[in-house]
Amino acid sequence: MSNLKSSSSELDFDRPNLEDYLPTGSIQEPHGKLRLRDLLDISPTLTEAAGAIIDDSFTRCFKSNPPEPWNWNIYLFPLWCLGVVVRYGVLFPIRVIVLTIGWIIFLSCYIPVHLLLKGHDKFRKKLERCLVELICSFFVASWTGVVKYHGPRPSIRPKQVFVANHTSMIDFIVLEQMTAFAVIMQKHPGWVGLLQSTILEGVGCIWFNRSEAKDREIVAKKLRQHVEGADNNPLLIFPEGTCVNNHYTVMFKKGAFELGCTVCPVAIKYNKIFVDAFWNSKKQSFTTHLLQLMTSWAVVCDVWYLEPQNIRPGETPIEFAERVRDIISVRAGLKKVPWDGYLKYSRPSPKHRERKQQSFAESVLRRLEEK
Repeated sequence: MSNLKSSSSELDFDRPNLEDYLPTGSIQEPHGKLRLRDLLDISPTLTEAAGAIIDDSFTRCFKSNPPEPWNWNIYLFPLWCLGVVVRYGVLFPIRVIVLTIGWIIFLSCYIPVHLLLKGHDKFRKKLERCLVELICSFFVASWTGVVKYHGPRPSIRPKQVFVANHTSMIDFIVLEQMTAFAVIMQKHPGWVGLLQSTILEGVGCIWFNRSEAKDREIVAKKLRQHVEGADNNPLLIFPEGTCVNNHYTVMFKKGAFELGCTVCPVAIKYNKIFVDAFWNSKKQSFTTHLLQLMTSWAVVCDVWYLEPQNIRPGETPIEFAERVRDIISVRAGLKKVPWDGYLKYSRPSPKHRERKQQSFAESVLRRLEEK
């Protein structure tokens, strides 16, 4: 897929370039005039093959790749069993105690601050920011997180927004323990949703519901208001809109890049030496994902705060988004793919696919006739 180029124009991702998937010289110039019905006779095969290629490329972005087993002989199996006992019988209880202590300290401080300092908004927000950073640090400690930060620590300034690649909801926790960001995030059910609607709204976080079209206009308005505030927490956006498995980056949504403010890229790369930090939300709940992290040896991660970027003269928001995605992908060693991450939640309808197949067949016919 190296011949696929990301550009400012609207790319038709459902229509692959046949020549990109065939060896050079495999498409011969037709000996006679090729008629439409001749192509349509073979078009189901072509479109099915192209569809399989596309589907495989798309689904690879959201697959969890289990580590290769290493406890395959009589010498290593006892060591593996010992490791299981240590992780589940020693480390996990200690981590639960650490996280419990963290919540006790956090709630015993946060509730009085939130209720008793309502008339002192500036001082209250400062204390709430510190407490949110504290509880996120306890979360990272409960995974034995080894996080290395590169670059200057983000500061509170108006007219700036931070964008990062997205592997798991723990991305927010990893970044939040360093700086209390106001994040834009999908509204979740359960205990995560309770935290969103109570504690995290105190740092200016903005929530949206992917299934409600009206939310887009409301969120866009809130984003513009937030970046204008001089005392608001730095705004953090995950423009991919979904969790990707830390090997690829999918298309960035343009919303963060049409606010008319400075964009600060953040690259996050997890090391899978001890655990895969990718959260496959379609297969496991976030609670299960946290338990997986808490029963691993450690979560190893690098975070790079990269050079701020501004839109160039004549550059469209889509081009700006692609340029920032290039910067993040190169720094984190991720492969760019030209897919919309929202297709993970809603695949095209059969009628839409049929129209795309017909359009694909006609385009191949035009190419062959031009030759």
